[in-house]
Amino acid sequence: MKQNTVNFSYSIFENIGELSESSQQLITAARKACDLAHAPYSQFRVGAAVLLQNDTILQGANQENAAYPMCTCAEQVALYHSAMQFPEVKVNALAIHVNVNNAISHPPSPCGACRQVILEYEQKHRQDINIYISSLANEIYHFESIKALLPFYFSGDDLNV
Repeated sequence: MKQNTVNFSYSIFENIGELSESSQQLITAARKACDLAHAPYSQFRVGAAVLLQNDTILQGANQENAAYPMCTCAEQVALYHSAMQFPEVKVNALAIHVNVNNAISHPPSPCGACRQVILEYEQKHRQDINIYISSLANEIYHFESIKALLPFYFSGDDLNV
């Protein structure tokens, strides 16, 4: 038997003031996007914002449906919005904010489906996307790529096309 270990690093910022001005604007946009979430069933309001290479910030918010499998996550809404408005412009960063006060001690990270969608945009633009996640707690987590949260990812390279 062979055993391997997967390691990754991430940063934790104690408050938004520790970040660059552009990162602060991006996280603020994600927080404001929470107000646009449609979450009447779970009350789990998520906002997202993407910072494009041309300095445009676009927002997204989760959209629930009584038939839960038909819901769309904030991260996907923001990324798809960017792809429709600026199809050839690279995504430099993505901020995700969860507007829920619960007992967990860290901001909730993207679901598996969103991790795969974020990876698709990293692959499309051949560039890692900086990811910031925050919640009502002050701490903000920063990952330099979705690959840290999805180490054994599946990509178009696996399709042998």
